Amino acid sequence: MRWIFLCLLFWGCGWGAAAEEGRPPDSAAVEKAVARGIDYLVTRQHSNGVIVATAPPSETHATALTGLSMMALLAVGHRPTDDTPAGQVLRKALDYLLAAKRQDPTGYYGSSDDSRMYGHGIMTLVLAEMLGMGVDVRQDALIRERCQKAVDLIVRAQKVAKPSRFKGGWRYSPVEGDADLSVTVWQVMALRAAKNAGLTVPKDTIDEAIDYLKRSYASPRDKTGRIENFKSGFAYQPGSGPTYAMAAAGLLALQVCGDYDAPELTGTTDWLQEFKPKTASGAYFYYGTYYYAQGMYQRGETAARAAQTYVERLLLAEQKEDGRWQGAGEYASPIYGTALAILSLSVRHHFLPIYQR
Repeated sequence: MRWIFLCLLFWGCGWGAAAEEGRPPDSAAVEKAVARGIDYLVTRQHSNGVIVATAPPSETHATALTGLSMMALLAVGHRPTDDTPAGQVLRKALDYLLAAKRQDPTGYYGSSDDSRMYGHGIMTLVLAEMLGMGVDVRQDALIRERCQKAVDLIVRAQKVAKPSRFKGGWRYSPVEGDADLSVTVWQVMALRAAKNAGLTVPKDTIDEAIDYLKRSYASPRDKTGRIENFKSGFAYQPGSGPTYAMAAAGLLALQVCGDYDAPELTGTTDWLQEFKPKTASGAYFYYGTYYYAQGMYQRGETAARAAQTYVERLLLAEQKEDGRWQGAGEYASPIYGTALAILSLSVRHHFLPIYQR
């Protein structure tokens, strides 16, 4: 419970509509803020390609933080083949991630930097989104090989024996016998991206993940399985209550799985329109807002426009002078906060396939 990606849990923060008042930010101001955030990440790359805020660079969570930073750069249109500072950063970061020691012989990415299944899901997602973006044919083949091995590990980890309420989900390590939504959502995103890219993803893996997501919806059900408390959200684990971060994560994950008509989505959308944070002071704000922005975009134009305005107003007010966004409390990594803020603000671009409707 000591490391940054445990912020992918379930506590919300203050609620209200104050940030929705007033006019939406000017598009040029949003683009300027994103560009400043990108510049911050670019300047935090070290000579070996890792992107972390510490100097000298620490290996703790380094792979996952580098992967999130790469996603942020890709989300606004930068590519490893670009002859630009950002393109050079992506090339060096990709070389870092593809080094043999990052992925163990089982295909696992979560042990080399202690990011566990959080980091493994992030890395698998990054590699899946980068298929076809290698600097040459050899590197593209290596990305595909590493990504398929990572996908295969996710599939195996889901099959570990679990109590019925946890079946279909994932937990901190590949061999644990329970599950939570904060870990599961990264695996779901990675699997969908891999499937989109033409890698082998068993249909039953996605089907079981959908079942787990629906069991994580915080509402009693009648004997037929019908939802009794319609306006609600997703919870950290089945049986617990909804929170901003988990409701937003579940909203996007279920849509990414292709279940766009599920009643849980309508209920969560209604719940999120009422319960949103006033400020970015909560430890889980950036994680929740990343999923909120992407998930509401998938719900259609009305929800997408309202969420975009809300997110832009809140995030632009939180950016620091040097371009970073700073998380709160124990989860205060500026790399983490900046990457997720950029991903939240880049919904309008939808360059990455995983975030397209």
